[in-house]
Amino acid sequence: MREIKIPYIDYMAQRWKALYFSGALILITFVSLAIQGLNFGLDFTGGTVIELGYQEPVETAEVSKALEGVGLTGVTVQYFGSNRDILLRIPPSGETSNAALSQKVFDTLAAAAGGKVEMRRVEFVGPQVGEELTEQGGLAVLYSVFGILIYVALRFEWRFSVGAVAATVHDAIIVLGVFSIFQLDFDLNVLASVLTVVGYSLNDTIVIFDRVRENFRKVRKGTPLQIMNQSVNETMSRTIITAGTVFLVVIALYLFGGETLRGFSLALLVGLISGTWSTIYIASNVAILLGVSPANLAVPKKEGEGAGAQV
Repeated sequence: MREIKIPYIDYMAQRWKALYFSGALILITFVSLAIQGLNFGLDFTGGTVIELGYQEPVETAEVSKALEGVGLTGVTVQYFGSNRDILLRIPPSGETSNAALSQKVFDTLAAAAGGKVEMRRVEFVGPQVGEELTEQGGLAVLYSVFGILIYVALRFEWRFSVGAVAATVHDAIIVLGVFSIFQLDFDLNVLASVLTVVGYSLNDTIVIFDRVRENFRKVRKGTPLQIMNQSVNETMSRTIITAGTVFLVVIALYLFGGETLRGFSLALLVGLISGTWSTIYIASNVAILLGVSPANLAVPKKEGEGAGAQV
């Protein structure tokens, strides 16, 4: 990989400020989750999704007013691409069947628009299915964290393992915080994005830890903090190139991927920034705070190695 020239920066000199900053973000996230929670999509809560296409531009307020006029309250109305495409999210209701509900909605809006509307898609998710998806999604994140803990501990050392897990958990929490604070829809696409962020953050962390292990065995002088800082600087070119290319792709996905992928791409954008930050200031910091040293990664001598020849 072609490298770019980057000035040497003492990243570890700002490690405490970085930890306090990340701690503040996590605290804000927990407060938001406690007060507002997540705005779960119908994938988790259950309900009906209806996509409509109008022949002329329509205001979401007009659609909501028409639905409230026939007793349909709590319906989320949003544009789905253009101001002629409307997406309705209707919470679950045991009063009417899914087919009857969707037909009632269509008849109401068709009458309000003079028949200049067509129904493009109807999807229904039962509450039980939503509960199962919530449980399985949480288990997926939990299993991935345990897998990272075991993998990094076996490949490097347990202190690095704890640092890697701290970084990935940090990134997942930051993504959840953004979606909680701004009450953005949290659906299966966003959950998949969170798991993608976990994998990306781990990959970036492994690259730096691999260089740390190499420098611990090669550099004879210097404290663990200095060697860690040297390793971060040596891999920064690769980090910027990788993160930069992924960032451009995700930006394009966010701008041109449509409403369906909007939450997925936004979570990736947040996770990409957080993942780069946490690799430098969380994973490395935690390993240092736990007392990692060159002795922890020293190559064990083979039995009899270095022994003098017997006469």
